[in-house]
Amino acid sequence: MSLSSLFSEKSFGALPGWGEDDHRAAFAAFRRSAFHVLTKPYRSGSLGVGFEAFAAAYQEARAVSLPNRAEARAFFERHFVPAHVAAEHGGAGLVTGFYEPEVEASPVRTAGFTVPLLSRPADLIDVQDANRPNGMDPYLAFARETGDGLAEYFDRGAIERGALAGKGLEIAWLADKVDAFFIHVQGAARLKMTDGRLCRVTYAAKSGQRFTGPGKILSDLGEIPLAKVTMQSIRAWFRAHPDRVDEILWQNRSYIFFREAAVDDAALGPIAAAKVPLTPGRSVAVDRLLHTFGTPFYVDAPTLAAFGDGPFRRLMIAQDTGSAITGPARGDLFAGSGDAAGEIAGVVRNAADFYALIPRQLVSGVV
Repeated sequence: MSLSSLFSEKSFGALPGWGEDDHRAAFAAFRRSAFHVLTKPYRSGSLGVGFEAFAAAYQEARAVSLPNRAEARAFFERHFVPAHVAAEHGGAGLVTGFYEPEVEASPVRTAGFTVPLLSRPADLIDVQDANRPNGMDPYLAFARETGDGLAEYFDRGAIERGALAGKGLEIAWLADKVDAFFIHVQGAARLKMTDGRLCRVTYAAKSGQRFTGPGKILSDLGEIPLAKVTMQSIRAWFRAHPDRVDEILWQNRSYIFFREAAVDDAALGPIAAAKVPLTPGRSVAVDRLLHTFGTPFYVDAPTLAAFGDGPFRRLMIAQDTGSAITGPARGDLFAGSGDAAGEIAGVVRNAADFYALIPRQLVSGVV
C-alpha cells in the first residue's frame, strides 16, 4: 500500500509552534496505545499509513516511562516525519470538540429521575454484507432480530415512547432528557450516583440509523443562525422551548446503548474506539477508515483559543472516531470530563491544518 497523495512532507521546523508545545502528554497518550497493541493491533487506514510501520516507535515508547520535555520532543522527531494532510476539497481542515459529561443519576427510577440510559438489547444484531437482508439500507450496521428475519431497529422516537420498556435494560436514570441526549452524542459519561458512587457509562452499540444533529435542525428551522450553533446555544433553546424537545430530538433517529465501565483514573477520559483511555487535550478522534489509530497529528488551529493557551497548536494522538468525523483533515478534540470541559468542547468549530506524523520508513523517498 502506498502513501496517499493527500500527504505532503514538511520539516518539523515548518510546523507553527512545534518548538513551544510540551510533547510529554502526547507521549503518555501514545504510550498507552503502544501497550494496547501488544494484544490487538490497530487496523491500517486506507491512506497508506500501515500499522506495522509503528513497531519501532511503540517498542521504544514501552521502554521509556517518564521522558522530560526535550526527550519527548526528540522521540517524535526521531521516529516520524510530519506531512501536511490536504482536505478533500481544498482549503483548511476542521476541528470540533467532544467531552465526557458528568451528571447526577439514580440507580432506580424516582419522581426526579425518569430518563433511562439503556444497555444493549438482546435482539440487537450486528449487520454486515453477509447477513444483510435484501433491500435493507446499506448504511445500517445494526438490526432487530425478529421471527421473520432481520429488520431495522426501533429508532429514538419509538424507544423513548416505550418500545424497550420492561426489558430490564436500564443502567441508570437521569433527571433531564437533554442531558441524556448529549450523553448519547458524546458516547460516554461519568455518573454521580445518588448512592454516592462515581461510575461511568460508555458506548456499547446503537440502533443504527443516521445521526441528525439538533443544531442543523434548529438552523434549518430558522431558530438558531448556523454561525451561532453551539452546544450551549442548543441547550438554551431547549430550556426556552421545553414543549418542543421531543419534536427536535426525535428527528435524530439514532439511539445509543451503553455499558458500565470503571473510573480507574479520574484524570483520564473513557476508553474509546482505540481501546485506551482518552487523554484530555491530547486525544483526537479521526476518520478511522482513512487514518490508523495511534498516529500522532500536529493540529494548528490559530483561531481556536477555547483550550486557554492561545492559538491551539498541539500534538495529538488519534485514539477515537465518530460518525460525524469524516474526511482526511477532520478531527474531534477530546477536552476532558465534566462541565468545564463541556464549556470548551461546545464552542469548538475552527479551521485547522493537520500534520500527520508518519513513520520515517514510509516517507523516505516516497512523499
